[in-house]
Formats: sequence, C-alpha cells, structure tokens
Amino acid sequence: MSPSARNPRFRGVFPVVPTIFDAAGNLDLDGQKRCVDFMIDAGSNGLCILANFSEQFVLSDEERAVLTRVMLEHVGGRVPVIVTTSHYSSRLCAERSRQAQAMGAAMVMVMPPYHGATIRVAEPGIERFFRTVSDAIEIPIMIQDAPVSGTALSASFLAKLAREVAAVAYFKIEVPFAAGKLRTLIAEGGDHVEGPWDGEEAITLMADLEAGATGSMTGGGYPDGLVPIVRDYLAGDREAAQRGYDRWLPLINYENRQCGLLAAKSLMLAGGIIACDAPREPIAPLHPATRAGLIEIAKRLDPLVLRWAN
Repeated sequence: MSPSARNPRFRGVFPVVPTIFDAAGNLDLDGQKRCVDFMIDAGSNGLCILANFSEQFVLSDEERAVLTRVMLEHVGGRVPVIVTTSHYSSRLCAERSRQAQAMGAAMVMVMPPYHGATIRVAEPGIERFFRTVSDAIEIPIMIQDAPVSGTALSASFLAKLAREVAAVAYFKIEVPFAAGKLRTLIAEGGDHVEGPWDGEEAITLMADLEAGATGSMTGGGYPDGLVPIVRDYLAGDREAAQRGYDRWLPLINYENRQCGLLAAKSLMLAGGIIACDAPREPIAPLHPATRAGLIEIAKRLDPLVLRWAN
C-alpha cells in the first residue's frame, strides 16, 4: 500500500533533541548520546534533530555536520530521525537535505525561506524553493509552519504544495488556530497530506488530534508522558488520551510559557543524564526560580527523565 493520509510512513511523537553543550559552550558529544538514549528509552516514536528547539541557529555548518553524523550513527536505526535542513538558499537547503538523506535521515524538516525581520519570499518563490529541495531527495519533506519565519502560509497553499510537489507530505502546524488550519489542510490536500502534525510543545495537542493530526513534534524532556496520549487517541480511546493530557498539561504549559527550548536540558540535568544544561551564548540561561518551578511540577508526575540515569 502506498503512503497516504490513511497509511502514513510516520506517526506518533517525534520530540526535538536538544543540543548538549559543556560549560565552555563546546559540543558535548557524550552527553548528546546519553540524551538520545534517554529519549529513545522514554518511548519516542522517532526523533527530530537540529530544529530551532535544538538551538540550530547557534551552530556552525561543521557542527551541524558532526551532530548529524554522530546522532544518526548512534541511533543506528532504533527509531526514525527527522533532520532539520532549513536554509534561505534553495541550493544549500537541497544540499543539506541530500547529505542528511545519505547519512540515514528518514525525513527532512524545512521552513519556508526567510532571513532576518524583513526578507521574505512570495508564494511562487516558495513553491520553486520546495521543488528544488524535493528534486534533490527521495525521503519526505515536512514543512514547518511556525511564526518564527514571519511567513504566512495559507492552508490552501500548503495543500497545493502537497498535491504538486512530490516530496512534500508532512506538515508541522504551530501557528495560532492550528486546529482549524489542520482541518482545512486535510480537507483540501486529501491523501497528499500524509502527515498533518501538531507542534509547539504539545500545548494544543488535544485540539490538533481532534482536527486530524496523526503526529506531534514536542520538546524532548518527557516523551513517556506524551507518547501514550497520542497512542491512545489514534487507537480510538479519546477518554484515556484526555486523561493523560489533563495530567501532563501543567508541565506542558510551564515548558511552553516559561522555559521554551531550555526545559528539556534542565530536566535532563536534574535527572543526571547530562552534566550541563547551559544554552550557547547569547541565549540566556533559565532563571534559577524558573528552573525550580519546572522541576517541582515535573516531580509530581515522576517522569522517566528524573529516574533514567539512576
């Protein structure tokens, strides 16, 4: 059976892997591997690397290549891995995507081309951009629809890309009114929309599942809490999914509204998985009180992240 919305190649929870640095700001590859091992042991259906939540914007091209190789080799096929290959240049994005595919990526995630606060591309240019990337690879493309790009992507335009650009099949929708956009995307794209996914740390997960999402890209701190929610919902047990979501929502909310991309590393440090949770400058570290609030809420839920290394 060919991949389609009814038969997607990938579904479930694919959390973003944070990039682990040491106290001096260098890559900590041993800590990175432990991070990956924990996330797999916590039940992740797959992983995403080099995303915005991975601090990809503070990494050099050489560091990106090292992290891609090290993590894909270390995962070793245990779960599928999505590699973020976004770049303003269609040529460089295509090359990044070819390299990721050659190293074993299951999918690439790409934002529409943008630069800074004012440089944007109109729809015809965005379509050409994704055609260039699509022509370079055989694995699927996930389009990341997020406010950080400053690019408005209508559901109708995304559905058009799904219908007309071969590799475009997955969509991570993390904009206001995501559920409504997912419904329109699914209605207009049909089976060409193989993977309508939720994002933004699962803050709108239940609404998005009810709109037809079959996957979610979340933070990496507590997959063991999030995977059962999606699994139960897709299996038809909405009540169990809602109970799970209600239970984990305080932590989801605290991550989304107070911690952002620093939550997963702070939880991993508290659990002894990594030795340092510092971001790379100029990103500011979490305030100690904010970190304490995160850990307090997490302890009530007893997530694996606080026990895995013991």
